[in-house]
Amino acid sequence: MNTANRQMKLMYIGSDEAVLSGFKELNSRVKLVHHNNPLQASEWIEKNEKIDGVISEFDLPGRNGLDFHTVFVEKYDAKMSTPYLLLVGEKTPEIIKQAIEQKISDVYAKPVQAETLSNRINFLKVLQVHMKFNKPQEENNVKIYTTPFFKRTFDIVFASLALIALSPLLLAFVAAIRLESKGKVYYISKRVGTGYRIFNFLKLRSMYPDADKRLKELEHLNQYKSEETEEELAEVMQEDVVSEGSTILFGDEEEVEEVTHIQRQKQKQDKAFVKFENDPRITKVGHIIRKLSIDELPQLINVIRGDMSIVGNRPLPLYEAEMLTTDEWTDRFNGPAGITGLWQVEARGKTSKMSPEERKGLDNKYVEIANSKYSFWKDMWIILRTIPAVFQKENV
Repeated sequence: MNTANRQMKLMYIGSDEAVLSGFKELNSRVKLVHHNNPLQASEWIEKNEKIDGVISEFDLPGRNGLDFHTVFVEKYDAKMSTPYLLLVGEKTPEIIKQAIEQKISDVYAKPVQAETLSNRINFLKVLQVHMKFNKPQEENNVKIYTTPFFKRTFDIVFASLALIALSPLLLAFVAAIRLESKGKVYYISKRVGTGYRIFNFLKLRSMYPDADKRLKELEHLNQYKSEETEEELAEVMQEDVVSEGSTILFGDEEEVEEVTHIQRQKQKQDKAFVKFENDPRITKVGHIIRKLSIDELPQLINVIRGDMSIVGNRPLPLYEAEMLTTDEWTDRFNGPAGITGLWQVEARGKTSKMSPEERKGLDNKYVEIANSKYSFWKDMWIILRTIPAVFQKENV
């Protein structure tokens, strides 16, 4: 499952000497197959075994990297199981849009380190397994969490009754959101839930419509940001593009020295959680609905659909979940995703500045609860604790 334990075979299509030189330094971990143009690459693929990933320049003789990706998928990778990275001189809106439409794995602006590219492909391969693209439960007898009958029955009944009872309140705040700022009154984002399954996560909009675009400029206010220099904190960010429900992640090049690689991976994990105190992106109505957790009400629809449960670990955005790939972090995905859980009630009861380690510990603890024989009654205990927590002054 983990390509880090063996030599990866990657194909590079292009003639950038800096890229080739970088991969030579990784020859103990990466076997690079190099071709100058798409024709040579196609001929090689037809005669040889499958590769772990493709890295292609945008500018190629005869056709560009986007065109070759179309051919590669049609002829050799119909299931799109092979990561495909595109290297460009500059990320233009046109290239990004086309890459999203073609579902290219990632786009990097040069210069970019070979280690960054190989690590990204390795992560994408691991994530595919977690998302059951390769059905690991059949090959490795991995136990996948399934919602118990009583928990699922409670979820459906509770969510349905709550939606009916709270519909007048919900409609009132929908009208308030529309009056305060333009844009849709609801917000849909891709979230990662149980077993790394991705689904559409529903909320009432509490931020201004351009909030996602301001995320990077407000990065210095992040409560979970580590005490390092700005150069050291360059990280993979999510390009906020809404296109028929499709979501893709694009990474900026990151300077990583060999001797500090392990330390930097921990820094990335610490930065996976994003939180601001007195967040300037939130509207006036947004502060109210967040304070009373009214923005969470549309998630009752997610519960009825089976995406989530009433109680569970919060489903994470893709740009957060993609950084949590070590065993101690991935345990949180072995239980149900939920509207409320241990993290919410503990955070409200103690302090708004909960560290990533504390949050991780509570998420993993709930996974143990969810898989125990007393899980249903412990869920009821968490729900009872959630009710007073909603009205506490702490803003979590």
